[in-house]
Amino acid sequence: MTPQSILKRVVVDRLEWIDRMIIEIRSLPLSDPNQFFADNRNVWAAESCLRRGLEAALDLGRHILAKGFAIGVTEYKETAVRLEELNVLSPSTAQKLTLMEGYRNRLVHFYHDIQPQELYDICRDRLEDLEEIAQAYRLWLQHHPERLDETL
Repeated sequence: MTPQSILKRVVVDRLEWIDRMIIEIRSLPLSDPNQFFADNRNVWAAESCLRRGLEAALDLGRHILAKGFAIGVTEYKETAVRLEELNVLSPSTAQKLTLMEGYRNRLVHFYHDIQPQELYDICRDRLEDLEEIAQAYRLWLQHHPERLDETL
């Protein structure tokens, strides 16, 4: 593989998806656990939006690796490691992405083990981690405009 330009349309789409999923989660009654758990649809909405936001963050990382560096990763767990090696993500941000990769795998493959309280706690207390990842991508791309294909 040869490095190519990172596609702006993919970047914009995935970052907008992350932002939208965070907005949707924050629209849930996260400040009141009784209200949150009173309607089961809140749990399902939180799970779906969190999973989709995580998928978008990981997909964007894989796109940056594939297009910008000609590095293919076959498993999500490789994404954070490689992005840190290339200084796309700081060590602390890469560590958060690694945790997100693991949680995404639990959401997809071990969905039956995810407890509503755990999901509630993550949505209430850890959305900033997902925002941090999105911001790190934005900052890296701002500092490396030569790697971005501006074509939408």
